[in-house]
Amino acid sequence: MLFEALTGARASGEVGMAAIPDPRLQQLADVVQARKVTPAAIRVSEVRGTGPQLLGNLRQVDALLVVLDGFSGTRVPADDLETLKLELLVADRDHVERRLERVAKQAKSGDQTLKREAAELERLLAHLDAGKNLTDWTDDVPPELEPLTTKPLIAIENGPNGIDLKLEAELAELSDEEAAEFRGSGESALGEVVRRLAETLDLITFFTAGEKETRAWTLRRGQTAIEAAATIHTDIARGFIRCEVIRWNDLVEAGSHAEASRAGKQRLEGKTYVVEDGDVLNVRFNV
Repeated sequence: MLFEALTGARASGEVGMAAIPDPRLQQLADVVQARKVTPAAIRVSEVRGTGPQLLGNLRQVDALLVVLDGFSGTRVPADDLETLKLELLVADRDHVERRLERVAKQAKSGDQTLKREAAELERLLAHLDAGKNLTDWTDDVPPELEPLTTKPLIAIENGPNGIDLKLEAELAELSDEEAAEFRGSGESALGEVVRRLAETLDLITFFTAGEKETRAWTLRRGQTAIEAAATIHTDIARGFIRCEVIRWNDLVEAGSHAEASRAGKQRLEGKTYVVEDGDVLNVRFNV
């Protein structure tokens, strides 16, 4: 139900997009009189499988959203969460052990790189066998391990002390207007979940604002204008010339790009400019 509620998709086990609520987007759209408004979104996948298949699928994601049973009365959500964390820790420990066996066998060829990795894996396995977590490991973890316990984990309780996912899934089938009318002044509880997920992944939002479409996009914090251009379209990044940048609130206050420029609120930046949350970008390019 979480997947359906977040994405509005009916087919479980697929990949869907969860829109990130952002009141700034509509304000920008109103200023430029946009005909289309597109929110930023996070890709969500309902991971399926059992045993090694499930764990292998989980290693491919950036963060874990976990639903805890708070409705049935037969489960204790806090205990279930601790059990899950222990299972992830055991899975990481076994994963390290299997890789150590494989690398140690290959290292018998005399390859120094493999010998160093085997030694590092032995230290890492001893760390885990001592009951410690990978988050406590101070050295770099070999990227090939794709550990589960270092991934951000957000737990959602499905129940009276958390979120009614059945209700949210039903509301997701309604139009935005109908859902808003049902909630009154309240916002979807899932909106906060998506925002938490974006913050956990250290994402920022930038905007493109035009009459045809005003749109929000996400970037990892610290990424640059050329990476923002590539997010919009690879051709734009390939032909990048410069980037016009204005803060979203300055554009709203000015009332138009032209007025913001006249007021000195717009500036030119190059490829290496680090995009900030709330920037409105207009990328000039030539392919």
